[in-house]
Amino acid sequence: MKNTFKSLKKLMTFSLVATIAASAFTLATTTNHANAATEKTLALISEGKNYLGVPYKYGAPVGITYAFDCSSFTKFMFAGLDVNLPRTAAEQATVGKKVPKTELSTGDLVFFRTNGISISHVAIYAGSKKILHSSTSQGVTVSDMTSSYWSNKYVTARRVVN
Repeated sequence: MKNTFKSLKKLMTFSLVATIAASAFTLATTTNHANAATEKTLALISEGKNYLGVPYKYGAPVGITYAFDCSSFTKFMFAGLDVNLPRTAAEQATVGKKVPKTELSTGDLVFFRTNGISISHVAIYAGSKKILHSSTSQGVTVSDMTSSYWSNKYVTARRVVN
């Protein structure tokens, strides 16, 4: 009888531990992380795509729409949401709330080190591991963040729209 009780106790303990582990795993994989994808940020991406193909011009003045550099593009786009961003990519990387790469959401600003030294490029996260940005080679375009080029240059992300 004692052995049966000990075996039953071990089985119940094992079952309890397995249930707790399974619950923790399920909770970790289904918990909703903060998500900035809103009607505003989805509209931001949609509006930004209207500028696809607009040429890149280093130092393009903010407010013009015939050419953009990366930060004039983000500054221009977010002004439509009443968000006043600083002028450069490095300065833009200091505003808003830091977002882990695993929790990126549509409308987040994403920063890259394209010069090998410091933050030198900014883009808007467009969802599905895509970024909307003004590229030196293609002008305003959508790129895959997981490409070898962009994934190796990723630095950080910031959320500037609630």
